[in-house]
Amino acid sequence: MNIHFLQHVPFEDLGALEPWVVKPGNRVTSTRLYEDIRLPFVDLFDVLIIMGGPMSVHDEDRHRWLLAEKELIRKALDKGKKVIGICLGAQLIAEVLGASVSLNPVAEIGWFNVELSDEALSQAAFQGFNKSITPFHWHGETFTLPAEAIAIGKSAACANQGFLWNNQALALQFHLEITQEGITGLLNNCREDLKEGTYVQDGGSMIRPDLIAASNQLAFQLMSNFIGNV
Repeated sequence: MNIHFLQHVPFEDLGALEPWVVKPGNRVTSTRLYEDIRLPFVDLFDVLIIMGGPMSVHDEDRHRWLLAEKELIRKALDKGKKVIGICLGAQLIAEVLGASVSLNPVAEIGWFNVELSDEALSQAAFQGFNKSITPFHWHGETFTLPAEAIAIGKSAACANQGFLWNNQALALQFHLEITQEGITGLLNNCREDLKEGTYVQDGGSMIRPDLIAASNQLAFQLMSNFIGNV
């Protein structure tokens, strides 16, 4: 299987997904948009994974590559490719599908429960999931649901935590792929986001090996359900 991933900043990489993706038989390629804006032809991959980043989908004046990235996502969806977006990646998919992206009423940073919807739990992608999960969050924006999308679930801070679209696009506002290194990278590079708020945890409490391990297992399960055992 040919898998391509888009990375927006050095400190938000595949994380725990890397050993799941990089396996014998897979051809894994990437575009690190902070270094090189050349994007692949859509026919060269079967799966597109779009990682997070501190920028907004609206920051096209500052990051001109966002225009080309959105066009690649649109072409991938039109071609029937599997597309997975995490945080910023989810917001990009939402916008490409006609939804709006805007500030969430509050920032959501840290480990917070997400209640999965009954409709999501009835889908193959979420087979084996419990009703409530506790993933890692780091976002200040949110999105409306695209037409015909299935809402994944909600948290106390954010009404839309992701969606499934046409059994082809999977958008996650939260970070099941997060690792200890990933959290440290966010703390080192985005500490200005840690303003006092009901849903902003203290940086010192975010390194939770137990929750990281549980989230990573859910990431592997979700990827296997959605893409298959590649």
